[in-house]
Amino acid sequence: MKNKYIDLISQTFDFPQEEFKVVDNELYFHNVPLMDIIKQYGTPVKINYIPKIGQQIQKAKRLFNVAMAKVDYQGEYNYCYCTKSSHFSFVMEEALKDDVHLETSSAFDIPIIENLHERGLLNKENYIICNGFKRPMYTEYIVKLLNAGFVNLIPVLDNLFELDLLKVGLKTQNKVKIGMRIASEEEPKFDFYTSRLGIRTNDIIPYYLEKIKDNPRFELKMLHFFINTGIKDSAYYWNELNKSVGIYCELKKICPELTAINIGGGFPIKNSLSFAYDYEYMAEEIVSQIKTQCERNDVPDPDIFTEFGSFTVGESGAILYSIIDQKRQNDREVWNMIDSSFMNTLPDTWAINQKFILLAINKWDTEYERVFLGGLTCDSEDYYNSEEHSNAVFLPKTEGEEPLYIGMFHTGAYQDSLSGYGGIQHCLIPGPKHVLIDIDENGEYYTKLFSKEQSYKSMLKILGY
Repeated sequence: MKNKYIDLISQTFDFPQEEFKVVDNELYFHNVPLMDIIKQYGTPVKINYIPKIGQQIQKAKRLFNVAMAKVDYQGEYNYCYCTKSSHFSFVMEEALKDDVHLETSSAFDIPIIENLHERGLLNKENYIICNGFKRPMYTEYIVKLLNAGFVNLIPVLDNLFELDLLKVGLKTQNKVKIGMRIASEEEPKFDFYTSRLGIRTNDIIPYYLEKIKDNPRFELKMLHFFINTGIKDSAYYWNELNKSVGIYCELKKICPELTAINIGGGFPIKNSLSFAYDYEYMAEEIVSQIKTQCERNDVPDPDIFTEFGSFTVGESGAILYSIIDQKRQNDREVWNMIDSSFMNTLPDTWAINQKFILLAINKWDTEYERVFLGGLTCDSEDYYNSEEHSNAVFLPKTEGEEPLYIGMFHTGAYQDSLSGYGGIQHCLIPGPKHVLIDIDENGEYYTKLFSKEQSYKSMLKILGY
């Protein structure tokens, strides 16, 4: 009878997969034996497999460049990393090795840009796409970079008043490139019809004619739009894409300086071993639809910008836990308690019911059982009880002397920012240690402790004790 955990995974999924395999009943992640990581650092522990960042960037570049070649597309493709997905230095440094551009969303992104430039990792010709609501500090920092000679910094107008703020203190003699963000329509299931982000469609062309067309200081170079639900093969997405390209074509006829369309982010990441998404088809269809509509309007192919964040960094991350106790609360419900908190370490699991890949690290030759996973906080919402492919969680039985270890994978985007990395955690449960994994010139992996487990002293200091 095939009732072991390895049987369950092998029969349910096409396994092993690119980043996962099992050797001697223990899980490897990108050929890294995770039990070795646990033996060295203990649990809970966050990990980032650094090479995956560059692999994702090269994948997207290849997809779009091949798609463009197939239809003789005349514009260029520019990959921007969406910094808010993960601001860590190791992420930015690795991404910049692959010749990416950057997208910012607030004033405090700008000192990071300056730091990267001072260290020789970013040059003044890199595109810096400044999105977000422009409060005075943000525009001051943007103007500072423009005056310093960042010739391809493009503030994207999110509000009609932002252009006037950008004039204050502007000393550069170069015409400043700017963009405009279209306020897209939301899916019918949303609580509102139109995004709060961007400028309403009916105001785009009138605003250009009134404020930008004859302005000696600014020129419109980019039209930007983004769909909250991401890049999906749905009538809704294709309708919004074509609507935005249509506006681009209208503007291009009266604004010859306009050369770029920015489709934002939205490539999904793998959140289940059964994940299926045709990246090649989607890239080809995006490029084809933009080209077709531009040809129909007798408009040159625009440069295409994307702002991939989760796609860049999400699949590099994981967090490993120990099962420290099992509680049988009734005849049907068994709780496996982890040595941390889902609410603190993976806030999206309770905030938006986000699913990640969940796998046992050891005991793959043990019988499996259905369990509920519980975190250490006293909050009833601190649990994880289903996966993307199943309304249940199955893990090896916690028998024998060796503890059961589990991992949540592809957690590298947004979770640290949302949980307040290094700050006050729910129920004062400390943030876990953080380990980076990279590959040396011989193809061997090595590890580096990025941050220790949070101490009670650091929490007490924040709290004023």
